[in-house]
Amino acid sequence: EVQLVESGGGLVQPGGSLRLSCVASGFSFSDSVMTWVRQARGKGYEWVSAIRPDGLPTNYAPFVKGRFIISRDNARNTLFLQLNNLETEDTAKYICAKGTLVTKGGLVTWLSENYRGQGTQVTVSS
Repeated sequence: EVQLVESGGGLVQPGGSLRLSCVASGFSFSDSVMTWVRQARGKGYEWVSAIRPDGLPTNYAPFVKGRFIISRDNARNTLFLQLNNLETEDTAKYICAKGTLVTKGGLVTWLSENYRGQGTQVTVSS
C-alpha cells in the first residue's frame, strides 16, 4: 500500500522558513519522480515542484521565485521541501505526491492512478 506522510508545517512569520518532509512507503521511492503541490483554502491544487529519482529538480512553479528548494534522501525514502522567505500568499496545505502529475494552467488534475498524502499546513502570518 502506498503511503505518503507529510510533516514540518506550522505557523511562521513573513520572511521565515520551514522545512517540510514527506516519508514514503509501499513503492520504490528511489525509482519515482516525486512532486509537491499545495492547496490554499477554497482553491485548487497548485503544482509547486517535482524532483527526479536522481535528485535533480525538474522545475519550480513561477511563484516560487527561487525561495523553495526540493530535495530527497533515497536512503530514507524521504522527500523534502525547504521553504524560505515565506509570504502570506504561501499559506496553504502542502502535499506530496508520487509521480509526474497532469497540470493545466499550473493546477493539478488528479488521476485515479495518482497517490498523495494528507498534507501539512503552512500558515504565514504576522
